[in-house]
Amino acid sequence: MKYRTLGRTGIKVTPYCLGAMMFGAMGNPDEDECVRMVHRALDAGINFVDTADAYSHGGSEEIVGKALKGRRDDVVLATKAHLPMGDDPNHRGNSRRWLVRALDDSLRRLQTDHVDLFQVHRPDPDTDIEETLSALTDLVRAGKIRSFGSSTFLASDIVEAQWVAERRGLQRFRTEQPPYSILDRGIEREVLPVAQRHGMGTLVWSPLAGGLLTGRYRKGQESDTHRAGFGFRYLSDDRRLEAVEELIPVAKEAGMTLTHMAMAFAISHPGVTSAILGPRTMDQLDDLLAGAETALSDDVLDAIDEIAPPGADIGALDMGYTLQTPSGAALRRPLPQRSAA
Repeated sequence: MKYRTLGRTGIKVTPYCLGAMMFGAMGNPDEDECVRMVHRALDAGINFVDTADAYSHGGSEEIVGKALKGRRDDVVLATKAHLPMGDDPNHRGNSRRWLVRALDDSLRRLQTDHVDLFQVHRPDPDTDIEETLSALTDLVRAGKIRSFGSSTFLASDIVEAQWVAERRGLQRFRTEQPPYSILDRGIEREVLPVAQRHGMGTLVWSPLAGGLLTGRYRKGQESDTHRAGFGFRYLSDDRRLEAVEELIPVAKEAGMTLTHMAMAFAISHPGVTSAILGPRTMDQLDDLLAGAETALSDDVLDAIDEIAPPGADIGALDMGYTLQTPSGAALRRPLPQRSAA
C-alpha cells in the first residue's frame, strides 16, 4: 500500500487503518482469530492499528498487544481513552487524573512502553481543554506517547484546542478521528477544512456507515447480522436505507461492490489521511483488503453526490457526538442550586 503522512507529524501511515473495535467480547470472542486478522492486515501492507480501552473493556487492547509481539516496531499504534471503564465517576473523561491512569492501563494491556498516537475518545465539557492538553503534553515528554489527537470533536472544539495550545505553550492535537462515509458527510463543511488548516491528520471511523454500506441492510428486509442485535436506530432509518438502495446500482454499474465503493470514497477526500476498517471476521477483512486498489472516477463521485449531497448527513449514527445545548427557558434562567443530595 502507498503511504500518507499523518498530518505534520512526519509519521507515514497506510490509507487503510485496522480498527480493533470488534476484537473481543463485544465482537469476535475468538482471540486467536483476531490475532490472525491483525497478522493478515500487516502482511497485506497495513501499518496502522487503532484500538481503545473501552473496546471489550480492555479486551481489544490485550488482543492487539498479543498480536504485535515481535512486530511492534513496524506498526503505528493508536489507542484512545475517555469512555467509562468502571462505575467510579473518575474512571472516565479527559481529566489529567484519568488520562494518566488510563494510558498506563492501556500500555500494560498492549504490552508496550509507548503508543504512537493517544486520542481522547470524545469531548469532555466538564474538563478544561487546557487541563487535557497539559496532561497529554507531559505524557509526550515522558516518552509514553509520540503524538496525541481528538476524536469526534466539533470544528469549534478543534479550533479552541489549537488556540489554547498556542497560547499556553502546550503541544497540540495532531489528529482528529471523525465519522465519515457516503451517508455521513457533515464533516466536509467544517471539520475537514479546519483539520487541514491546522495540519492535522484525519483517520475516519465508520466509512461503511455502521455497516449500512455493506449491502446487508435493505429497505423492507429484516437483518440477522451481529450489529443488528444491538438495536441501533440508524440501521432502520428510512432515509439512510433509501440512499443505500440508490447507491447499489451506482456501484454495480461501476463494476465494484458497494463495500469497495464506500471505502474508496472515504479515502478519496484530500483531507482524509486514513480510513478505519472495522472487521469482525477474517472473511470481512479479506473482502475489505480485496478492494484496496479501488479508485473512483469523477462520474462515480458525481453520481454519489446526487444521492448523498456533499457536506450533508443523511440521518445520524447512534455512536456520534451531539453537543448538549440549553434551549427554551434554560437559555435565560440560571442553573438550579446544586446540592449533594
